[in-house]
Amino acid sequence: MTNELHPKLLVSDAEAAIEFYTEALDATLTLRVADEQGVVNHAEIAVGAATLALAQSVAEWGWHDPESLGGSPVLITVNVPDPDATADRMVRLGAELVIPVENRPYGKRQGRVKDPFGHLWVISGDLR
Repeated sequence: MTNELHPKLLVSDAEAAIEFYTEALDATLTLRVADEQGVVNHAEIAVGAATLALAQSVAEWGWHDPESLGGSPVLITVNVPDPDATADRMVRLGAELVIPVENRPYGKRQGRVKDPFGHLWVISGDLR
């Protein structure tokens, strides 16, 4: 096995997050684990070759989502073929546009959105 990194996002509503991320990022749900009460404590979605895990925030476990903490200190970068279309789709599905997608002087076409669960995403792609 090779080393892999699987970030796990804690969210206020895991079911809504699964729906949002699969549609917004054209991802595929590959695993969903819920407890007896239906709380999703682990789910995995495939975003291209990457795996992104997510779970319902549970304060008693010390699992806090960005909204419960007043925001996120983390930027997640996703490289996509069409950053404009991806950012537009995310916004249409409930994300907030933070920085418009534009050509950047460092050779990328990027923008930033805050998803409905408080996570910050850099939407990145090749220059036009």
